[in-house]
Amino acid sequence: MGIAPSKLLFLSLLLGLVTLNAGTLNVAVASNVSYAIQAIKQEFTKKYPDTKIQIILASSGKLAAQIRHGAPYHIFMSADMAYPEALFKDNLTLLTPVLYAKGSLVMFSTTPQDFTLGINLVNSKLINKIAIASKTAPYGIATLQALKNSSTYENNKKKLVYAESISQTLSYARIATDIGFISKSALFTPQMFQYTKNKHWIEVNSKLYTPINQGIVILKNAIANKEAKVFYKFILSLEAKAIFKKFGYIVE
Repeated sequence: MGIAPSKLLFLSLLLGLVTLNAGTLNVAVASNVSYAIQAIKQEFTKKYPDTKIQIILASSGKLAAQIRHGAPYHIFMSADMAYPEALFKDNLTLLTPVLYAKGSLVMFSTTPQDFTLGINLVNSKLINKIAIASKTAPYGIATLQALKNSSTYENNKKKLVYAESISQTLSYARIATDIGFISKSALFTPQMFQYTKNKHWIEVNSKLYTPINQGIVILKNAIANKEAKVFYKFILSLEAKAIFKKFGYIVE
């Protein structure tokens, strides 16, 4: 007799979180932010060296599910506003979610492509596999919107290779598919500097998809955690916004 999926999730949650220190600020971060969060953590630590921060990276949906199952996270940085807003409605947060950055979608390939075609490049007979994030992931939703709004989805839906998260989408795009729809932030890492705009990647027309508004929220576990409130304030500061901008995000 098999174990129910909900119990498997709870068991994996317990196993995965046993190393979380109760005295540490635990920040659940959407995968696309993995490229910027270390730089932000570094700058924050310079100002607050006594605060220990543990970053937990996963898809926004998985992190939200873990929070609902009692994960000891203090702050949630989602790839969209929907997941933190749902947690707020269920009384699992201290404050309403707020926008901390807007993500951008790009088409990427490790080999030179004719990006003058824009998103219509997916119609090429040379493109057989296209990596995108899952249908429930914020960047996956944006990709599907872009394909449908550009009338390129129906003829190419069999080419789509779905990944669990946007970071896994990048892995697929680099080793298993011809192109991939990834977050622009992924391009601002040392291993990606070799790829150039218009040759290996191009931004997807932002008019083709709903803005990827990424939200942050303080969770109920942080009710007595002063460090969480300080870190939350730092994420919304001009200093942090400058870092997000450096990693390809749109900030206000």
